[in-house]
Amino acid sequence: MTTSDRITPITVAGLSDYLKSLIEDERQLQHLWICGEVSSSKAHTYGLFFTLKDSQSSEQLDCVAWSNSLAKLQHRPEVGQQVLLLGSVRLYPKRSSYQLQVVQCLPFGDGLKALQRQRLEQRLLAEGLFADDRKRPLPLYPQTIAVVTSPQAAAWGDIQRSLRQRSPGLKVLLSPTLVQGEQAPAAIATAIARVVADGRAELIILARGGGAREDLDCFDDERVVRAIATCPMPVVTGLGHEQDETLADRVADWAAHTPTAAATRAVPAWTDLRQGWQQLRQRLIQAQREQWQTYHRQLQHCQTRLGWPLLQRRLQQAQHQQQSLRQRLQQASRSQLAQERQRLEHLQELLAILNPESVLQRGYALVRRDRALIRQAQDLAVGDCLSLQWADGTAEVCVETVTPAPENQSDR
Repeated sequence: MTTSDRITPITVAGLSDYLKSLIEDERQLQHLWICGEVSSSKAHTYGLFFTLKDSQSSEQLDCVAWSNSLAKLQHRPEVGQQVLLLGSVRLYPKRSSYQLQVVQCLPFGDGLKALQRQRLEQRLLAEGLFADDRKRPLPLYPQTIAVVTSPQAAAWGDIQRSLRQRSPGLKVLLSPTLVQGEQAPAAIATAIARVVADGRAELIILARGGGAREDLDCFDDERVVRAIATCPMPVVTGLGHEQDETLADRVADWAAHTPTAAATRAVPAWTDLRQGWQQLRQRLIQAQREQWQTYHRQLQHCQTRLGWPLLQRRLQQAQHQQQSLRQRLQQASRSQLAQERQRLEHLQELLAILNPESVLQRGYALVRRDRALIRQAQDLAVGDCLSLQWADGTAEVCVETVTPAPENQSDR
């Protein structure tokens, strides 16, 4: 027998050690996600032993969750359940068999979706998309707002009513979109891009009303999140779900729990502006009164310090001081009055813009039928008798024809 023909056997333990090193040196096997059905389970004081069965074949995998990992599992595996496991492959030398040492367990359907959402959230967080310092302030008195929602959704009606009550002169644009389902993410991103291309809106409200948590999955989609993040105007979300925060809520410049709350945050109420003007006027009057009182006390203090023995010698000095104080008082009063007058004029201009009567002064008219306000042509019928109101009078007319406008982005 030659040297090359000699057989060099290894021991069973040697083979086990060799296979163990192969498995444990393979990085992919040390952080492995695997799914299957739990076919058997047995608990011990030092861990939970169970078997994972392939749903498409008869192959099985022995698994163990040691006691120190068991309490950290988000879901405890039970027989008959489809689960998603994270663990590392280990060789059991005594029987030369391998098993999965489990460090995490999730329900397969919802668990996989939650895992994907978590990974996307971590990636977007690392990019800084959720940082507070990138959120933009909302315009104080917007004149045009775009709403991205479904025309059939209750949210659209809620937002219109709230905006009409708070700001009658506000211009509201609708960019229609789906708000649930597989096609919704692309549709929402397109609707936002449509508003950006139009260029008239100063702010966007992205809304939908209520529903189950899974109906909000489209607002966790990366396409929607990035469309909000790259939008040049501020975005307010009102997705109607108080218990859960979507990724769209996190990237938005302001997140409200309901569509109505989003509309309330987006624009100030006309009554609030009037109240603010009145409060400013009261502060102006009070500031003027306090300033006069301060200078009066200073004058009294100066007069008190002038004792009778010094009166004759300091009379002229006191007169000069009094004159100087009077001039300072007048100058300070004029300066503050001018500043407050400018603020009052600014508020009056805003009130004039928001006053419906100012719209009539510019040549527009209110159209009524039986005293009810007509807002759109599609509410009219041939033969309707209408009342037209201008700033300087009214007229009665009858409808001969009704011609609908070309289909385009709704403008209400």
